[in-house]
Amino acid sequence: MLLAYFSRAGENYHYGGRRRLTIGNTEVVAQTISRLIRCDVHRIEAADPYPDDYSATVDRNVREQDADARPAVANPLASVERYDTVLLGSPIWNVRAPMIMSTFTESLDLTGKTIHPFTTHAMSGLGTTERDYTASCPGATLREGLAVRGEEAADAGPAVESWLRRIGLLSR
Repeated sequence: MLLAYFSRAGENYHYGGRRRLTIGNTEVVAQTISRLIRCDVHRIEAADPYPDDYSATVDRNVREQDADARPAVANPLASVERYDTVLLGSPIWNVRAPMIMSTFTESLDLTGKTIHPFTTHAMSGLGTTERDYTASCPGATLREGLAVRGEEAADAGPAVESWLRRIGLLSR
């Protein structure tokens, strides 16, 4: 099993205001998952890191979405051949996963893999991940995802555990 995620620390949205995070919300959830199940973990890094400033990141994200951009990944995986299940984690920015997630998924042959998305968000839940991963992961089977409100990431252990049980990755 592979857990691959993208996360951004720095200034983040927090209940209508801003808060500085040393560890991004999605990374917090990824750490919770990796403590509960055996999996290889791959953190997706942007070749051109996103700004620390929240507003600058929002602006860049809008430009990338509008251009249907594929930001470069600094540490691409060569293959996911050895995995049957892939957990894909990301924040939701402007109702969808950052465009770097499309770069990541489109660079791999995910045919025959089972994919479970997990997201952190302010108000968009899983956003358009189901539609986007269906398009960028041809031949893969998309299964139940998990959406965690970013402000609640540190306390999401019970929700993560329940989700992992529902999808059959954590025994009772």
